[in-house]
Amino acid sequence: MYQLNLSDILLFSAAIGFNVETVTYKNLKFQVWDLGGQTSIRPYWRCYYSNTDAVIYVVDSCDRDRIGISKSELVAMLEEEELKKAILVVFANKQDMEQAMTPTEVANSLGLPALKDRKWQIFKTSATKGTGLDEAMEWLVESLKSRQ
Repeated sequence: MYQLNLSDILLFSAAIGFNVETVTYKNLKFQVWDLGGQTSIRPYWRCYYSNTDAVIYVVDSCDRDRIGISKSELVAMLEEEELKKAILVVFANKQDMEQAMTPTEVANSLGLPALKDRKWQIFKTSATKGTGLDEAMEWLVESLKSRQ
């Protein structure tokens, strides 16, 4: 989120709790809720689901041990009534790291190919370098525009 909003930022940290920002991309204004992934705050995610047009799900591509937990959380989230029509964008993050799973590995581990009734796409990203974010946002903007 901070790479998208503040392109010259040098330091940022993972969301601890909840952060909200307005991001403008290609003349489209997004209200972005950055919801931390800590176990203790996941139950509160549902408080932010109403009027959601898209979910950007960021996955640590290096964390093979917790990809199963990430899948469980994603599946549970996508089953929520308020998110039934939300577009899904997955950032396979940390692609600048040698040990990162490929986007295909991440997609398969999350069960994305089984999502038949939802528009989704996965992108190879690096938040620290800012790579892949423009492509992902471009796809998201076009997907949202095509729904109107």
